[in-house]
Amino acid sequence: MGLQGKNIILGVTGGIAAYKALELTRLLRKAGAEVRPVMTRAAAEFVTPLSFSTLAGSPVSVDTFDRTDERGVNHINIADNADLLVIAPATANIIGKIAGGIADDLLSTVVMATDVPRLIAPAMNHRMYRNPLVQANIDKLTALGYVFIGPERGELACGWEGDGRLAPVGEIYNVIEGALSTKDLDGERILISAGATRTAIDPVRFISNASSGRMGVALAMAARRRGAEVTLVAGDIKVAPPAGVELVRADTNALMQSELGLRFEDSTTLIMAAAVADFQVAEESKEKIKKGDGGLTLRLVKTPDILKGLSENKKGRTVVGFALESEDLKGNALAKLGDKGLDMIVANSPDAIGSETDKAVLIDKFGEGEELPLMTKTELADIILDKVVAIKKANPETISNG
Repeated sequence: MGLQGKNIILGVTGGIAAYKALELTRLLRKAGAEVRPVMTRAAAEFVTPLSFSTLAGSPVSVDTFDRTDERGVNHINIADNADLLVIAPATANIIGKIAGGIADDLLSTVVMATDVPRLIAPAMNHRMYRNPLVQANIDKLTALGYVFIGPERGELACGWEGDGRLAPVGEIYNVIEGALSTKDLDGERILISAGATRTAIDPVRFISNASSGRMGVALAMAARRRGAEVTLVAGDIKVAPPAGVELVRADTNALMQSELGLRFEDSTTLIMAAAVADFQVAEESKEKIKKGDGGLTLRLVKTPDILKGLSENKKGRTVVGFALESEDLKGNALAKLGDKGLDMIVANSPDAIGSETDKAVLIDKFGEGEELPLMTKTELADIILDKVVAIKKANPETISNG
């Protein structure tokens, strides 16, 4: 699953952003990938090869004639074992070399010898990046199947501001992960809700819950990586939304209901991971309530069941819900599954709130349950999506791929 066991060549060229490649190395290794750093001599002026070797746990190659592998030809050996090559940061020089078919150092010869997905994350001065020659080289390589990540606009090391700053390391990582993932959700339009909603008491106070939105964000990220077109309708979330998805903000029940309703008909799957408020204040005060000497009693009323309302009109769409229960986990989840007419429900306990991990039970519409061990929500997201894929394959009437 994911990057576990994948062999990734990380090319590093000579720019101030070279230090950011150390964090990319760490993330890739944490995900279980094998990282083989290949540095240019200029890159080694900014960050030492020892730093990369320590984080990567593998030799670093700088020179074409480095004997990091005594068998065979160095650049061929490196290329032969690769699943993907990424250059981050990539200077105008290396982009020009590749576009011109020049192979006069180790990194450029490795690039010429690879036939795996090749990603390039440029980083340079904004005027260099906008130079017509650089843009022509990028266009040429894009047409040949190279994938460019960024750059983004921002403050540059030279003191100027503009296009040319290395794309965020997390974004580069996500593109790498996506390039090596099975696209079993290609053509799917998946609508996902995440985070907590709020119900107002007065103009400055509200009632909410402790949901971080981490599960919904993990689902959106995994679905996008697996090829789906993803819309994330987010209430209050404590984690950054993933790149590459349509983000819609909806921090109240009314907004959540409206935004999901507008997009439901065009979706093939709905995954309702948001922690929507079950109750709201009966009468919201238009003025700030004064503290006074006494207490305050609020009358709460039930909110409309957004998920049930959408599921009643699913017409072949796959609909997945969540049930957070403090007692009789399976029994209460089964009741919700049937009442809302869901294809699957993910049941978990309050321990999951705000946590990076979850111990869930997945129950399908036939009442068959699967208890999962404690795992990260990132891992759980892929398992949930595996089940969605299985549901669609098992039901030919399910709306899928358009």
